[in-house]
Amino acid sequence: MSQFSKVKELVDSLEDDFAKFYDKGNQAAGTRVRKGMQELKNLAQEIRIDVQNIKNN
Repeated sequence: MSQFSKVKELVDSLEDDFAKFYDKGNQAAGTRVRKGMQELKNLAQEIRIDVQNIKNN
């Protein structure tokens, strides 16, 4: 369940940067959003592999 907490924390940490990028057009915030979304993608992949391994055992 700690992996789910990591996902929530990551999404929460990106909230300000999303607002800065989409509402104010801050390009640096957009870069941080892209980086955070890549981390989210990698974390999601790890979770998918873990779930698959548990399911198959």
